[in-house]
Formats: sequence, C-alpha cells, structure tokens
Amino acid sequence: MKEKIILIGGGGHCRSSIDVIEQGNKFHIAGIVDTKPKIGQTVLGYKIIACDDDLHNLAKEYKYFLITVGQIKKPDIRIRLFEKIKTYGIKVPIIISPLAYVSRHASIDEGSIIMHHSLVNAGARIGKNNIINTKSLIEHDAVIGDHCHISTGALINGGVRVDDGVFVGSNVVIREYIKIGEKSVIGANTSIFYDVPDRKLV
Repeated sequence: MKEKIILIGGGGHCRSSIDVIEQGNKFHIAGIVDTKPKIGQTVLGYKIIACDDDLHNLAKEYKYFLITVGQIKKPDIRIRLFEKIKTYGIKVPIIISPLAYVSRHASIDEGSIIMHHSLVNAGARIGKNNIINTKSLIEHDAVIGDHCHISTGALINGGVRVDDGVFVGSNVVIREYIKIGEKSVIGANTSIFYDVPDRKLV
C-alpha cells in the first residue's frame, strides 16, 4: 500500500516532482499546499487543499511531506518551509526517480529529490532538502550541502564541495575538487575552474 504524501508548492517544480513520484510508485499524493487563493485548483489532477497556515493541522493527519517549491537563485523559501515542517515531527522522505542512477556507495539525506536521468556516483554525499535536477551528474566523492539546487544537465565533478544554499544553473561544469561557497549562484552554461566564495554571483 502506498504511503500518502503532501507536496508543498504547486508550481513548475511541483509538476516535475509529481512525475518522479508517480514513476516511483511508493507514495500517493494526497494533496498540494500553495497560496490561499489557489485552494481548490488542481496541478496535474491533484488538488490544492491548503495554504502554509494549515501545515500544522495537516501534520496531524499526514506523516510525509515534500517541499516542491522551486529554487531559482535564492534558497530562503525552501529553507523556511523545511525548518517549519521539521518542527512538527513529520517525515520528509528521499525521492529518487527510477530513471536515475544512485550508487549504493553514495549517501542522500532527507527531503532531497533526485530527478530523472541524474547520476550520483560512488562516495558522493548529498545533504537535506536538495533538488538534483534532470540529467545532472554528481561525480565520485562530491559533497552537496543542504538546500541546494543542482540544475538540469549540470556536471559536478569528483571531489567538488558545494556548500549550503547554492544554486548551480543548467549545463554548468565544475572542475574536480573545487569549493563553492554557501548561497552562491552559478549562472547557466558556466565553467568553474576556481573556488567560489560565499554568496558570490558568477
């Protein structure tokens, strides 16, 4: 029997997450949380049933939640929501597309989603509440902190360290053993050959 899960955020990333969850066949989407005016609307056939103010009550009824708000540049909303729902004692599962490859020698923490055709290789470590987006590569021994978004087609090479709250744009290539400082933003199609300090826009 599938476990029921509530998705928080009803935009584009929610739609992509729905597809991954449906393919995984582990969870049944019980509803979506979004802004109050959107209650009653649907996203890919799933109803928006509540707004953020209702999360405490939903946590009394449902055990599993996933943050499906997207992360373009700033991670602040995803961090706030993650910290809020964790105070309710609910579970934030790891979601892995059956079309992704994750080495048994890699580790992934709660609330992270590994999207279709992503590769996570041996020794890689992925923290909490991350988006590892479609066709991205997390190579051997790379470390991704918490609350990061590794966008579509990004290549994170061996031994790279990505600190908390980083946004890595589509088709970025990061050379091996580079360090990306927290809450930095790496724009699409950029190649990184040097360490990036905290909160840097590249």
